[in-house]
Amino acid sequence: MKVAILAGGVGSRLSEETYVKPKPMVEIGGRPILWHIMRHYATSGFNDFYVALGYKGEYIKKYFVDYCALEGNLAIQLKEGTVAQSGSKGPDWNVNLIDTGIATLTGGRIKRLQPHIGNERFMLTWGDGVSNVDLQKLIEFHKSHGKLATVTAVRPTARFGHMEFDGDKVLEFSEKPQAAEGWINGAFFVLEPEIFDFIEGDQTQWEKEPMERLAKEGQLMAYRHPGFWQCMDTLRDKQLLESLWQKGNAPWATWEKA
Repeated sequence: MKVAILAGGVGSRLSEETYVKPKPMVEIGGRPILWHIMRHYATSGFNDFYVALGYKGEYIKKYFVDYCALEGNLAIQLKEGTVAQSGSKGPDWNVNLIDTGIATLTGGRIKRLQPHIGNERFMLTWGDGVSNVDLQKLIEFHKSHGKLATVTAVRPTARFGHMEFDGDKVLEFSEKPQAAEGWINGAFFVLEPEIFDFIEGDQTQWEKEPMERLAKEGQLMAYRHPGFWQCMDTLRDKQLLESLWQKGNAPWATWEKA
């Protein structure tokens, strides 16, 4: 099954990093978060990737062009100007990097991938969030209900301490409780090709009209994932993920357990 990853946004809330690189290329543990996402999919057997590029897409292209050379051996004949690669340690991934426009919105990027995805079921996620969602169980859930779209619903931790009161007396204090307000869109979609018909064009935001219409028509189902999920919207988020990685406690690194 093909995996589509949207990696074209500007990432303005992480401007400390995204001034010089696209957000999916911000590193966690010395690797771009995009690599972490792809590694999670590949660990479950999905290694056919279609990455929708936009802002600073050339940075992502250069990374993957250089990947094999940097991971393996090079024999360089200076006089002839030839370069031979060998002993590559790169993963067995098929990576397709698709230019989808600088100002294109999320729905438009998905629509532009249609010629590459074809008329088949596919997976979709954003290039800035990691999770330990069980992808095989996600797909089984999608197949079981027969609808056009499945979204992974998650409950992220709150950014601030939660308090419950009796008058002015604090009855309970939790520093990092799970979000009490309910489930949110965690991406990690499984989609049927008919969803392309729900997207009008470049200026369509996937999270607006298409998902709203799918829900209204009873074609959107939610796979509830109570485990780890974390997006990387801010420098604080980046530092949290880096801290988890450095401590050897990165829940999304499912390949470490495979």
